[in-house]
Amino acid sequence: MTSAEDFQSQLDSIFSFAEKKRLAAVVVKSGDLHRLVGGYPGTDNRMALCCLVMRENMIGGDEIVSEPSKGIGATLMIKYQFPRAR
Repeated sequence: MTSAEDFQSQLDSIFSFAEKKRLAAVVVKSGDLHRLVGGYPGTDNRMALCCLVMRENMIGGDEIVSEPSKGIGATLMIKYQFPRAR
């Protein structure tokens, strides 16, 4: 079963790539992140956990670009700013 650590690891990889490319920001969509980790779409998906991990990674300057009406779903999009505070 997919864990919070799985989502965090994939998000860290995205952040690392963006920092190496010296991007100012990157937009991550929950459905895309979950597909990269696996198990989505499917009956055992962990979308709520995926969205929680994405939200927990927000720091000052980051913003929610769009979100589903209930706040959890495959269309949550967060714009993360770089460089990230350590």
